[in-house]
Amino acid sequence: MNFELDDDILFLKRNVRNFIQTEVEAVAMQIEEENRIPERIINLSKEMGLFGLSIPEKYGGLGIGMVGKCALYEEIGQTHNGYTTLIGAHTGIGTVGIVEMGNEEQKNKYLPLMASGERIGAFALTEPEAGSNAANLKTTAVRKGDKYILNGLKHYITNAVEASVFTVMAVTDPSKGAKGITSFIVEKDYPGFQVGAVEKKMGLRGSNSAELIFENCEVPVENVLGTEGQGYVNALKILANGRAGLASRNLGSCQKLLDMSVRHAKERIQFGTPIIKHQAVGHMLSEMAVEIEALRSFTYRVAWMVDQGMKVIKEAAMLKLYGSEVYNRIADKAVQVHGGLGYIADYPIERFFRDARITRIYEGTSEIQKNIIASQLDSEYS
Repeated sequence: MNFELDDDILFLKRNVRNFIQTEVEAVAMQIEEENRIPERIINLSKEMGLFGLSIPEKYGGLGIGMVGKCALYEEIGQTHNGYTTLIGAHTGIGTVGIVEMGNEEQKNKYLPLMASGERIGAFALTEPEAGSNAANLKTTAVRKGDKYILNGLKHYITNAVEASVFTVMAVTDPSKGAKGITSFIVEKDYPGFQVGAVEKKMGLRGSNSAELIFENCEVPVENVLGTEGQGYVNALKILANGRAGLASRNLGSCQKLLDMSVRHAKERIQFGTPIIKHQAVGHMLSEMAVEIEALRSFTYRVAWMVDQGMKVIKEAAMLKLYGSEVYNRIADKAVQVHGGLGYIADYPIERFFRDARITRIYEGTSEIQKNIIASQLDSEYS
């Protein structure tokens, strides 16, 4: 395995780092207070090509592999997680389905506009009765002539407010269970489609999650993604593919927390000496550093496996589980190192602590990842 980055990726990485540090960080508290990402930041992100990270050059994207994407995601993860989620959800689960499973007509129609950021993508699987049990969908799709008619409700959909292209899972044959689910490309202006209530969340301010309502929504037959009945398999592939990207964004946040914690520990004087000299604090920082290095190695190994076309169902689940758990542990330690300052809302540690919590839930809970790992082990040892 060779995780060495080529010159092009290193150049992009430096540019992204500079953009994150000078532009996005400058408005991080504004994002938190106003619960929105400034239009200027979104436009600059478009100019840099950040909305096209997962899209091949043929369709206007950057055309980089998973290792390269993780290198850039790691930089993006070091700023406000609301911004990170907007970019990550679009370039991950929002576009991967069309890139990997779309036909040439669908790719030519949607990917260039998604690569430029003119159209934002979102992934719509979760429903009130189908979260961890993704096969228990109630949204239906019935074919009538040259259209499918969708009826149902999705919720907790990331990028729902900003997106105009949705990868939607719906039941086309209830008698077949998981094999009766089909995935569709749904545009925001299709008749019968509307965005419902926007959720008020603990964290990820600036990243909107909302309901999607389908009431006799008309979707053209040509917008079936893949083949009818393959939607559940498609959903699992899309989620698995995105887990290395999510872990690398978590990795970036962890590194940011460690950087802030070390600087604080060197500057904060207690009992006549910087607190980094106190064993209790030094040990916490050491534990944070070890876990970050372990997560970094694991992340790039799985990313390399994706680039090699290897099966990563088990490894991606392990990485998603480990990455989210590490992020939460490091955020907790960062609060402890900062003491009262870490609990105050006008300092970023508190924000990272709240934002970290969702990583153990979205794109598959930690418990579901353990189920996937156990299932894979059962198959391997049979």
